[in-house]
Amino acid sequence: MKVVVIDDGGPMGVETAAGVRAHGHEAVVVSAATGVDVLTGEGLSRALKGCSVVIDLSGPPSIADGTLTEACGLVIDDERVTQRLCRSTANLLAAEADAGLRHHVALSVVGVERLRNRGYFRALHAQETLIRQSRTPYSIIRSTQLFESAGDIADSAAEDGITWVAPAQIRPVSCADAAALVAHTAVFSPLLGVREIAGPDRLRLDTFVRAALTAAGEHRRVLTDDRSLYFGAGLRRGDLLPRADAYIARTHYHDWLDGRAVPAER
Repeated sequence: MKVVVIDDGGPMGVETAAGVRAHGHEAVVVSAATGVDVLTGEGLSRALKGCSVVIDLSGPPSIADGTLTEACGLVIDDERVTQRLCRSTANLLAAEADAGLRHHVALSVVGVERLRNRGYFRALHAQETLIRQSRTPYSIIRSTQLFESAGDIADSAAEDGITWVAPAQIRPVSCADAAALVAHTAVFSPLLGVREIAGPDRLRLDTFVRAALTAAGEHRRVLTDDRSLYFGAGLRRGDLLPRADAYIARTHYHDWLDGRAVPAER
């Protein structure tokens, strides 16, 4: 079986493709760099030829989805981002229907149903709605914050040289663990619903960011502020926590950090 992974060539796409191959299937990662532009639809028909499953990893937010300002941190244009994500998803779903694909797997973010009218989560909710209403059988995997995303979160929350982060509760997960679940889901029957994945540790978002910067040898000030936005969304304490039936991965955050920490200078 051939599985096409829509990604920008980053770690998540590489890990997901490796997981698909570990199950004994063919996996191809496509992106703008390989001549496939989901926003315009260019190259999609060619990329999906002979394909049975598509994995779309374009959902989770990044700092590229807004404008970084010194005074206000990341500024998100909700309407523009929603239009872009919906157009890309609509193009992809239409190409899948034409090609007769039997499974669409999308990566989303835990908290969409609670934050669906705020910031980037508005775009994610609209994307999920398109997927549910499509003709292609689907699975939606919602992930908590990836370990690897802490730097982007810190950058998005920087104002006047200080990083302000809300004390929301999270259960971050490693990219490898999330990719493994996405790959596993892709090679089996569609869920026709949502499955969530989270890490084993519960901590605060500000603690998560502070620990990552410290391990990387960065000395930026990280201060706690309930009013700080998370990719354009104001957060209540439990907004980013997974459901009770979420799959809980095994990798602990501090074990992962220990393997990446910058050695202290003597």
